Amino acid sequence: MAAAPPVPASGSRPPADLRRGLPMVVSRDPEALEREKARLREIDARPGRIRRWRAFWSLSGPGWVQSALTLGAGSAGSSIFAGAVYGYDLLWVQPVAMFLGVVMFAAIGHQTLVTQARPYDVFRKTLHPALAFAWGTVVLVASIIWQFPQYALATSVTRDMFAVAGVAMPRLPIALALLAAATALCWSYGRGSRRAVRLFERALKYLVLLMALFFFLVVLKTGVDFGALFKGLFGFHVPRDREGLTIVLGALGAAVGVNMTFLYPYTLLARGWGREHRGLKNFDLAVSMFAPFVLTTGLVVVACANTLHVQGIRVREAVDAAHALAPVAGVAVGRVVFSLGVLGMCFTTLTIEMVICGFVLCEMLGLEPSGWRYRAATMAANIGILGAFYPTPFWLPVLASSIALVMMPIAYVAFFILQNKRSYLGDDVNRGLKGAVWNVLLVLAILAVAVGAAVKLASLF
Repeated sequence: MAAAPPVPASGSRPPADLRRGLPMVVSRDPEALEREKARLREIDARPGRIRRWRAFWSLSGPGWVQSALTLGAGSAGSSIFAGAVYGYDLLWVQPVAMFLGVVMFAAIGHQTLVTQARPYDVFRKTLHPALAFAWGTVVLVASIIWQFPQYALATSVTRDMFAVAGVAMPRLPIALALLAAATALCWSYGRGSRRAVRLFERALKYLVLLMALFFFLVVLKTGVDFGALFKGLFGFHVPRDREGLTIVLGALGAAVGVNMTFLYPYTLLARGWGREHRGLKNFDLAVSMFAPFVLTTGLVVVACANTLHVQGIRVREAVDAAHALAPVAGVAVGRVVFSLGVLGMCFTTLTIEMVICGFVLCEMLGLEPSGWRYRAATMAANIGILGAFYPTPFWLPVLASSIALVMMPIAYVAFFILQNKRSYLGDDVNRGLKGAVWNVLLVLAILAVAVGAAVKLASLF
């Protein structure tokens, strides 16, 4: 007779009522997931980091969803203004903001892969129902509000592309086309198949990479002042004027938003990731979230510093920022290329915000996120389509990002508590030197968003 499997030690696993999957993404091919896990075990047994990373690249995905969300109008606006107004001086902001965000996301990912728990359940049952409701409400409100500048900016740059061709395009058909395309892509994510989830992630992956390419061409053409680059990355210049402070806070708010803290665990669960995927999770965060964000925003800052800042061009509308591409393709073509890049940023964010609203509303109402209930919940985000019908300054996404920063400390503190809660993580709580290092980094992330939130609140009064 085979020996009975060992009984887990007390506290080694979370309560059973927290371990449940997502009905909207239950795999129709469980064998495929098992093959993936077997492949990961094989990869872990192989020597050589390069070989391992090559294999991880083909399996990455959840990080690209986060990257597509964070590379939206806020990141674009913050980076454009940073480069146009301050040259290379604020290059440090985006890497620092994203590093601290990735640290927190690594902790959130660790919790999710170990426990297989949905975050709203965890907040409600492990911390406090009021905290769960407050977190869900903040995420929902932030996701809806954020749609307004996305629709406004996406509509504006689309109209500008038509204007280059001499066509005065009304706002309504553009807004409806954006709504239809974003809805189709969003609903594909909730069809209940692993294949749909992977296709969704791949679409976002290529859009993100395309954005980076647009501004790489500008930097390649205009060159790089490496002395100023080094100073901008490690000088940690903080502007004292209100405009500069808003840019810094906007960058912090846009890099990792409170709604992303809600979305990330669900994207992991949607892929069926578990303990076997912990190494892949770290790689995914580094190459799908940190690297594309830092690279893309850095290229935007350098491109605008080399063009707009040097020429003294003040950015008030998207068409002004398009002059950054003039060295590569001329003003007319530059406007089109720039507008396509910004449109890609806005469109991916529009889609992901719908996904977030679907998850949040279903959880808050006690509904399983599947079928028509999930699809109906996603549509709540599209109140923001009204933003398409009002001329919105290019500055608005930056301001919206800085305001969103005020909402961040709640989520960060809650996940920090969970990271150190033995009754929740059991034997997977990090201890010793490793645990101390992680706690220091997490506290730094909390302090960064708390200080940013305090400064922003003070500026409102």
